[in-house]
Amino acid sequence: MFAEPSLTHRREDGADVPLLLWRFPSPLLGASTAVLGGGVGPREWLINASVPMSYSRPDPDAHLAGLADQLGLTGPGVGMMTGVDVADVVSARDDGVQVCATVGLGAPIPAADPDAVGFEHHAGTVNIVVWIPQRLGDGALINAVATATEAKAQAIGDLGLAATGTATDAVVVLCPLGGPVAAYGGPRSRWGAPMARAVHRAVLDGGAVNLATGRSWSDRRS
Repeated sequence: MFAEPSLTHRREDGADVPLLLWRFPSPLLGASTAVLGGGVGPREWLINASVPMSYSRPDPDAHLAGLADQLGLTGPGVGMMTGVDVADVVSARDDGVQVCATVGLGAPIPAADPDAVGFEHHAGTVNIVVWIPQRLGDGALINAVATATEAKAQAIGDLGLAATGTATDAVVVLCPLGGPVAAYGGPRSRWGAPMARAVHRAVLDGGAVNLATGRSWSDRRS
């Protein structure tokens, strides 16, 4: 079974800032859209770090790499960040699949917006971590990222928002490096179906809390 993350803190700008940390006992295969460790390949650790909603550093990848170094993490890993308090992580399981999501919906957007001009960074962010207990083929792994994104968008719609996510969402799908290979990752495949249900539930539950409280990590700090 995929381990739950540990909640730890780093000292930054005079505050104890929370982050979630996974140290994998052995390397896993991952596909991710994260700013640090995005792409496909072996991954040995993962961090999901809270940042202020006013976060505006132009080098989040370097920032996350620095955090990993502070934690003594070596080898390839994944780094994500969000404006919500990562202590509010929501977990969901379905038929062997495990999902952890931190859900910030302070700046929801529809992906296709004819009036959108340029890019304005917001730190709200929906970050999704998925564990699938069978090795996925290369195409299936990429398809699983798409399926998780579809389930996220469905949950956001079910929350009553005319949006598909935020401008800075990230997802990582992890599976074993070896063993028999599953060929499909779509929403009706052996692993895609339970993953979609688990992602939907985690984002729906986490989003409902975020919308009800409207609180970010910065709010709790003050």
